Amino acid sequence: MPISRIPYAELPESVRHAVEAITGRPESLEAVSEGLNSAVAVKLHTTQGTYFMKALRTDHRWVWTQEREAEVAPYVRHVAPALHARIVEAGWDVLVFDALTGHRADYAPGSPDLPYVMNLLTRIGQTECPDIPLRRAEQRLESYASAEDLNFFAGNAFLHTDLNNANIIVDENQASIVDWGWATRGAPWLDAAYWVVWLIAAGHAPHSAEQWATQIAAWRTAPQDGVTAFARANARMWSEIGGANPDDWTAPLIMASTAWSAFRTNKSDL
Repeated sequence: MPISRIPYAELPESVRHAVEAITGRPESLEAVSEGLNSAVAVKLHTTQGTYFMKALRTDHRWVWTQEREAEVAPYVRHVAPALHARIVEAGWDVLVFDALTGHRADYAPGSPDLPYVMNLLTRIGQTECPDIPLRRAEQRLESYASAEDLNFFAGNAFLHTDLNNANIIVDENQASIVDWGWATRGAPWLDAAYWVVWLIAAGHAPHSAEQWATQIAAWRTAPQDGVTAFARANARMWSEIGGANPDDWTAPLIMASTAWSAFRTNKSDL
């Protein structure tokens, strides 16, 4: 579920002073509606440039994602905006990044953004996994797959795993990706698999979504039984997240993951 947002002005004065010591005094503020995991998300337009700031209370159960993003940032400068600072002050955990220009990726069938996203996932797949304490894919999915199937998800590749199109910004001829809080170590084909679910939610048929994934080299290393196990695990995961009354954001992902799981199961039965 999304976290309730508050305006930048409602942050404690000491927090705002710490931010502005880095960015300069804002000439204007631009609230950012995208994203679900921040209590404050804003672009600060200053004489020094434009910055993106996100914040969570230090007692929030997801505050660890702020630390993870800060740890990951030095290793993803080629695909993500630069991190200027992490600030922990007055009960708030704050990250200050360069702001990206461009638009959120459009995943719909026929979108001109799709090749840029495909190229982005290829670049992420070529990035060596840093030696930091990342979660492992098989651990994250252990509640949704059998112990035998979890072996398919294990590996040492560096993964983003949150392929929500709001996390991917397309500008001119290149895509960048934000929100690395769920960075994970696992099988190299998993980011492409996570993308498949979002493509189906955007209107692709399962076979069409898989065709896009096929153009990513790491996907072509995936065992077919492993892809089927992943599709089934994702359907179980999204069903659990949505519960009895899924919201407007979750419902399309439940339908997409269920459709993909059915497609994979029927394919396996042939």
